[in-house]
Amino acid sequence: MSNLWDDSLSGFWSAWIIVLTLGSIAFAFWILYANRKTDKVPDADGNVETTGHAADEIEEYDNPLPRWWFQLYVGTVVFSLGYLLLYPGLGNFTGLLGWTQEGQWEQEVARAEERFTPIFAQYQEVPIPELAQDAEAMQVGERIYLNNCAVCHGANARGGYGFPDLTNDDWLYGGEPEQIVTTLVRGRNGLMPSWQQLGTNNIENVTQHVLALSGNEHDAERAEQGAAVYASVCAACHGGEGTGNQALGAPDLTNDIWLYQAPGQSVADSVRQTLRNGRNGHMPAQEAYIGAERVHLVAAYIYSLRLQN
Repeated sequence: MSNLWDDSLSGFWSAWIIVLTLGSIAFAFWILYANRKTDKVPDADGNVETTGHAADEIEEYDNPLPRWWFQLYVGTVVFSLGYLLLYPGLGNFTGLLGWTQEGQWEQEVARAEERFTPIFAQYQEVPIPELAQDAEAMQVGERIYLNNCAVCHGANARGGYGFPDLTNDDWLYGGEPEQIVTTLVRGRNGLMPSWQQLGTNNIENVTQHVLALSGNEHDAERAEQGAAVYASVCAACHGGEGTGNQALGAPDLTNDIWLYQAPGQSVADSVRQTLRNGRNGHMPAQEAYIGAERVHLVAAYIYSLRLQN
């Protein structure tokens, strides 16, 4: 019988659950049985004993429960005890059937893998640019995307605050098939350090220079002063012209696309906040969660979004 027990609970709590569950069933059954009152019958004059309760001159009879009602309740007790014996529910007792929700999940996963692995393997052999043209394959890729990626990038893949839009051409680490696969397999960790030490005046000057790079309205005098600071602390990552560096994941500052611009927030305020506080973006690796075959399909689906725009 040792296989009918697991060690997920301590002996005390397992016993507590067993006693509480069986005790509750037994107590409820005793209450019902003790109040069955099968000896309550009308007297010779047809009078029936009452409970003593009355409302609007209507008295409450003290009749026994109907036999069918009592038997139905007994049936529920028998069913509950049988269920507890067959399935988990009594402390560490796993049930005579050995069924567990984890086991059922593993069986369903195994059946799904057996059914879909050959399909995924077939898609795996197709290059991503060609696979992106396959409407049926993209339906499968979209489902995988919605289950695993949409929570951050949105169902329409247009991203949000801190999460890149996957439908445009502004890719921090590159949007070619190999680069997309690398992102999915290895994940990405972006780091923009805080430049609070530059001081308020220099932060404002760099902000105005960045606004100038992106063609936004700016203070020309401050932008000119900020150019020197930018060259000394920012150009190493973002480039002297502000066009970014995909090898580092450094954004292009000239295209007026801002990953951390909150709704209703001005570009200037977003840039100032980034310079003061820095940014720390994280894209988790997906291969361990969805498998290499699904990574290939998702990469093709994401690549197809670029082709549509």
